[in-house]
Amino acid sequence: MTKRVVTLAHYYTQPEIQQMADKVGDSLELSLYAKEAQADIIVFAGVRFMAETAKILNPDATVILPDAGSTCSLVTQTDVAELTLWRKRYPDHVHVSYINSSAEHKAVSDWIVTSRNVDDIIAHLYAEGKQVIFSPDRNMGGYLNDQYGYDMPLWSAVCEVHDKFNEAALNEAFEAVPGEKYLIAHPESPLPVLKKADYVGSTSGMLNWVKAYQGDAKAVIFVATEDGILYNMGLARPDLDLRQAPIYAGCQCNSCPYMKMNTIEAVKRAQQGEGLAIDYLSQEQMDAARVPIERMLEFSKRYYA
Repeated sequence: MTKRVVTLAHYYTQPEIQQMADKVGDSLELSLYAKEAQADIIVFAGVRFMAETAKILNPDATVILPDAGSTCSLVTQTDVAELTLWRKRYPDHVHVSYINSSAEHKAVSDWIVTSRNVDDIIAHLYAEGKQVIFSPDRNMGGYLNDQYGYDMPLWSAVCEVHDKFNEAALNEAFEAVPGEKYLIAHPESPLPVLKKADYVGSTSGMLNWVKAYQGDAKAVIFVATEDGILYNMGLARPDLDLRQAPIYAGCQCNSCPYMKMNTIEAVKRAQQGEGLAIDYLSQEQMDAARVPIERMLEFSKRYYA
């Protein structure tokens, strides 16, 4: 019997990689697609935590990451043993973790959230009278605390790409642009940047904002996230002036080095069975990590139906 191979590519990979994929999207969307497609082999052109999530949700599939070095600073900046001790300091709190985390991290979490549903899930928990601790992204957690008046204790890790966006560079860029301009930003960005934004949301949310934009066609739209999504935005709206937000002195050059490890050659090799197989997670780890993910998925079915 021929095995069904599905190639997935995150929005932040190079356009050539996206063109090789059966599905392009954000990390959770891709994992769910693989589950629905009943793939035997999943080639995940993304970073390791995404491939791990795909394995957790598709335990019977072979999941291959094209380059073993494709990690994420939110993972490398989080020691799970220290995280576990930190969690024990708040025994009466619910531990909410961003999906950009390792399988071991997810296994010591009560809820997993994405940048798309984090606002709704944390609001739901507070409405039930619960207290929350949030990990690993301090920028995202800080934004939620600022916006909604929460007092969530935060783990201190950042996305090294989004954390480079800064208010001074944005002010300089805005001053250099006559006429109308907008800023849309991912919540992994620093708080001063997010406070300047006209829209804050997930990668898919920002893409949808651009697709739906009906304002001045001559306006400049700055995008504070990894540069890969500019390709998808340009395909959707070639009529718009879309620019990546600067990180310093007007530099629009902010890429995730780990995503760019997904080269054409590496993906081709993965499609032939080479690369990092996500076969190192124990059944116990996967079962523990699946609980908070399934809790999130059940919430989504109930509240977004």
